[in-house]
Amino acid sequence: MPFFYKENINAENKRVIFDEETSKHIVQVLRMRVGEFVQVTDGKGHLITAEITNDHKKKCEVKITDAGFEPRPVTKISIAISLLKNASRFEWFLEKATEMGIGEIIPLLCSRTEKQHFRYDRMKNICISAMLQSKQVWLPHLFEPINFISLFEKGQYQQKFIAHCIVNQKKNLADLVNDDSSSRVILIGPEGDFTIDEIELATTNSFLSVSLGPTRLRTETAGIVAAVMLTRR
Repeated sequence: MPFFYKENINAENKRVIFDEETSKHIVQVLRMRVGEFVQVTDGKGHLITAEITNDHKKKCEVKITDAGFEPRPVTKISIAISLLKNASRFEWFLEKATEMGIGEIIPLLCSRTEKQHFRYDRMKNICISAMLQSKQVWLPHLFEPINFISLFEKGQYQQKFIAHCIVNQKKNLADLVNDDSSSRVILIGPEGDFTIDEIELATTNSFLSVSLGPTRLRTETAGIVAAVMLTRR
């Protein structure tokens, strides 16, 4: 059954009207007609099944026939990762992290971050597409980019890690993940890595220095490796 996104769903209204872009996809691309069924999520845990009642190409309308809710995952996984000079690589990370069920993605502006521009709407749409492709009903919380120092003013996390390339007493991230923790966050630096001052600031704020393996990884690759380790069940 085709799967779509609608930011706000009120099941009590018993109907949903899609925007023009989604309507065109349903009616012109998929050639769906009145009487056929679709599934819709708001990215906040809700999943509805609905029947098309108006196959207008600009304002397709459906009637809700079934509504359900899936609770948010027990463990909140957050990745704070530097923006990249090559935007397509950052977009690739967003897509894969969303498919893996990461709960929060925090773009970072570090001392060595080369690119500051961030097209939020485009990035959010990439997350939405990845959520739908992977048949999930929770959209990750994508933050606007924040300065590295501002990160430490954000919410509390039970386990906090920073991955960097400085040689010191680092343990492997996979060995430190506590299966009973309710929230985990990891910091991933830019192409030139975190500065010494940034690493010291993080460790002062109780972030543990970790290794992601024996090889040196690109930023976006490091983000995915960390996601694999942090989302293990």
